[in-house]
Amino acid sequence: MKKSKVIGLASLALFSTIVLAACGGNKDNSSTDSGSKTANSGELAEKQELNLIESAEIPTMDSVLNTDAVGSIVMNNVFEGLYRKGLDGENVLGMAKEEPTVSEDGLTYTFKLREDATWSNGDAVTANDFVFAWQRVVNPETAAQYSYMMSGIIENASEISKGEKPVTDLGIKAIDATTLEVKLAAAVPYFKDLLSLTMYMPQNEKYVTEKGEDFAKNSENLVYNGPFELTDWDGTGLSWSYKKNDSYWDKKAVKLDRINVDVVKETGTALNLYDSGDIDQMKLSGEYVQTRDGDPDLISIPTSSVFYLKYNQKRGDKDTALANENIRKAISMAFDKQAYSDTVLQNGSIPADGLVPEGLAKDPENGEDFRKENGNLLSYNQKEAKKLWEKGLKEIGTDKVTLEMLSDDTENAKRSLEFMQNQLQENLPGLTIKLKNVPFKVRVQLNNQMDYDIQVAGWGADYPDPINYLELFGTDNSNNRSHYSNAEYDQLLTEIGTTSLADPEKRWDQMLEAEKILMKTAGIGPMYQRYNAVLQKPYIKDLACQIVGPEYSYKWAYVEKH
Repeated sequence: MKKSKVIGLASLALFSTIVLAACGGNKDNSSTDSGSKTANSGELAEKQELNLIESAEIPTMDSVLNTDAVGSIVMNNVFEGLYRKGLDGENVLGMAKEEPTVSEDGLTYTFKLREDATWSNGDAVTANDFVFAWQRVVNPETAAQYSYMMSGIIENASEISKGEKPVTDLGIKAIDATTLEVKLAAAVPYFKDLLSLTMYMPQNEKYVTEKGEDFAKNSENLVYNGPFELTDWDGTGLSWSYKKNDSYWDKKAVKLDRINVDVVKETGTALNLYDSGDIDQMKLSGEYVQTRDGDPDLISIPTSSVFYLKYNQKRGDKDTALANENIRKAISMAFDKQAYSDTVLQNGSIPADGLVPEGLAKDPENGEDFRKENGNLLSYNQKEAKKLWEKGLKEIGTDKVTLEMLSDDTENAKRSLEFMQNQLQENLPGLTIKLKNVPFKVRVQLNNQMDYDIQVAGWGADYPDPINYLELFGTDNSNNRSHYSNAEYDQLLTEIGTTSLADPEKRWDQMLEAEKILMKTAGIGPMYQRYNAVLQKPYIKDLACQIVGPEYSYKWAYVEKH
């Protein structure tokens, strides 16, 4: 997964003492009731309990409203859709009893649900639970940001989201309690990959209705149909736990009895906890990676997460300086991405000069990786950045610009902003960068309110298709939240999602072109593709890491006797 020889060599030095590995431990061809691989070759420890950490709080536990990585991990382990991702990232059956029957035109899927699937309160999981939840996603009154994930995919979802049709017209129907019919708006090639995501999960209508405003406010106001139940979460706190769900249909596959989670935002604090045996896994960043040189517990895990500078072109009722294309281009080209990766991140992450990550998808005709085929589109170029900056300042009629840069309040996020501040102010005369570090939940709120100038944002793949990234910056996409708008870009997105579905190569070429437009106009400023440097106790086995979708699945994990 080298982007170029230069980057490959730079990364090689960093990886010299880091084992590149999947985080789940060894796997063989044994199987569980769910059909997924599991090693389970070692002797299980008497105490099946893990102590883990997260870097941020849970913003919401309403699967319809979820948009963030932490919430996705939690929901992936306490809820279950028609499918879930297995140890090797493949789709394995979840609430679906068997593979669906599909109509000849590829537009109608009929699923049979498991008769033994229940919620943790004893209620059966029914086809109506899916109908109810999916209708909530597209209902304009719900204001679910992820409603776009059904638009153009499920029949009438786009029209319903716009208020043009009632939610009852959504292409999903409960034929009976265990038979679910789904009608698509188009024969989407990645449809089944979507069905393990949070917005496609079911919800117990009776329970949600009874709880009203209290639903999902804390772990006591939820019911679960996944491998675990969430406990000890008060809705805002810095800790929670998972306990094995004895009502889960595949409980025999679940080895862990309990997982304890604390939010720890400082790497130094986390490292002390790891060394003292209080936690079993943690991510390393910055100079901490080098301090563990040669540690056998240190592994490196590639991800699909790409981070970028998100430019808000209008704050309140006024245009920002970022409404100027040359200003955006200048900022995007004015910081040394390789130096940032090497000196700040130090975890094997690589510079990104486009939005779509390496290793995500391949050309359907020649098998070439999307990133390699499209090349480096918006690279560090200090000299060119200064020219564009001066041109932009003239166009907006000033010689000085002050912009606020927003990010999380973690230790690494603070170091990142300081690096960016120094680079941008040094390379772009007249620019003042003010830093704003806030808790993750607050950053999400400020993003939703479009109350920021520049934001360090990121995106990890929900499914292995470039459109999952490119669609983010369509004019009408609810995740855009930056006022970026380009008619040519929007037209390509429309065709990619409709008329071009029947022509994979044409669709691929259009996605390549769309990314070029986004970079040419500096809709965002790409920073890096993340690799995780992880310390993990060797007795953790079958902890599934997902490159797409929720990052971790604990269903098959266990503690080996040590």
